[in-house]
Amino acid sequence: MTDTKSGFSDDERAAMKQRAEELRSTKGLKGAAKLARELEACVAAIDELEGVDRAVATRLHTIVSEEAPDLAPKTFYGFPAYAREGKVLVFYQPASKFETRYGTVSFDDIANLDDGEMWPVSFAVIDMTEAAEKRIRELVRRAVS
Repeated sequence: MTDTKSGFSDDERAAMKQRAEELRSTKGLKGAAKLARELEACVAAIDELEGVDRAVATRLHTIVSEEAPDLAPKTFYGFPAYAREGKVLVFYQPASKFETRYGTVSFDDIANLDDGEMWPVSFAVIDMTEAAEKRIRELVRRAVS
């Protein structure tokens, strides 16, 4: 439902509150302390998920750890995310967050996925199969190259 006063739905307002809380939780922290807090938040966000969402987020966490260990785990609007120098490169938006039929592995603009005039940056994942994992690994490797 969209509130006509603000133009934002209840889910959108909740996401904005979530993001504000993420920023508050690391305020004043620097270096290793900030990275540790952000890792805790990322793992907690994954642990809160269920079913396919949890399976995809867990495998994405492993894939990023193996293929792009320089990316820092964190949360982004409550989603498990991975950043380079503070900028989110890849994140998982669970289906359960907005009651959609599939979750998405998405890449932000710092990801090196450019391919001509137009290219995909968000990928629907309905099951973490061997083929899906292989494709995500390829995308993560390419995104950080």
